[in-house]
Amino acid sequence: MSNELSFQPFSAEFAQDPYAVYKQLREQQPVFYFKDWDAYLLSCYEDIATLVNDSRLVRTLDHILPAKDVAEHKKMENWDSTPNLSAYVRFSILESEGETHDRLRKLVFRIFTPARVHSLRNLVQERVSECLDIIVDKKEADFVEEFFAQIPGHVIGMLLGIPKPDRARLRIWSENIVQVFEPERTAEHIQLAEDTTREFADYLLVLIEERRRQAEDDLLSELIHAESEGKLNRDELISTCILILAGGHGSTIDVSGNGLLALLRHPEQLRQLRQEPELIQTAVQEMLRYDPPLPYFHRFLAEDVEYKGVLYEKGTKFGILYASANRDPAQFPNADTFDIRREPNRHLAFGIGAHFCLGNHLARLNMDIMFSSVLKRMPELRLIDDNPEFRPGITSRGLKTLPVSW
Repeated sequence: MSNELSFQPFSAEFAQDPYAVYKQLREQQPVFYFKDWDAYLLSCYEDIATLVNDSRLVRTLDHILPAKDVAEHKKMENWDSTPNLSAYVRFSILESEGETHDRLRKLVFRIFTPARVHSLRNLVQERVSECLDIIVDKKEADFVEEFFAQIPGHVIGMLLGIPKPDRARLRIWSENIVQVFEPERTAEHIQLAEDTTREFADYLLVLIEERRRQAEDDLLSELIHAESEGKLNRDELISTCILILAGGHGSTIDVSGNGLLALLRHPEQLRQLRQEPELIQTAVQEMLRYDPPLPYFHRFLAEDVEYKGVLYEKGTKFGILYASANRDPAQFPNADTFDIRREPNRHLAFGIGAHFCLGNHLARLNMDIMFSSVLKRMPELRLIDDNPEFRPGITSRGLKTLPVSW
């Protein structure tokens, strides 16, 4: 391990510019053993695309370990002390493998379709216009808090079938739950996630009984119907609802803030998008590539694997640096250049392989409508702070605030 190579993912310096560190990893040690996590960090596009697509690299080993080993692991992780978090968050489509993962993913894929998502276009546009009406005359705002944060939870609420008066609660529930995935979480973080998960689950149980009596045209009603057919159980139903919220809420806020910052730091690109609004889809793809909201996931080897002449043993942990892969010049010409016309753009912001994000269509729809609407209604959009502060952390990347004027 090079003495010059330093990886400090929770530092303020890394939060402001992780890409210089990623570049160093790719060039000096693309498979980098990080002792703090007992994990090998993958930073190059080719390695990530190859290994994450390998069925032997999995999110969890529970489906192949003896039951006593799984039970011992859960005991060490104090699953019993957080029963709601363990039942609905530590277990999910994302956190499962094998038959369970295949069954749940196929079920959600059949009902969470691109057609269903795009049927929400007019409703999303109404919400976006409503939020812009509130701030447009102010001439300046924190765009993360006052605009971007007001959209995804509401849209997910529409999709799930959450009554409109309750949709504002979804943001708090989501934010309190997802912070438990940061490697530096504290006991307080875990307890907050447990309490919030219990509150959300209790809310869903009441709503489920209402939908059982009177189904509606929403995702929750279809999941309830699937439960009645034995395709999933009650815990899996609640877990799936929580995953849809937690997986699509904060990440859409973060990538939208990151994307607007990139546009405002590249005025020529912004000018082109204003002149050619039909570029919005490739622009959104470039925002996702250039500064993605979910830079890191982990995987484990389900069996011994030899890769590039090195034997890695069963159980080895790999850290997947998707954000680094998205800036790999071996895959993307001029990878550090923000280019709204970039094609092809096979970025990894939504992952790759068996755990590819099911909510990718919804995220892109939200961003398409939000950015198209903002550029139409807010001329001369500009940064108030040229160097806004990013939150520290490795599992998510987003701005604390984004003050802009117009």
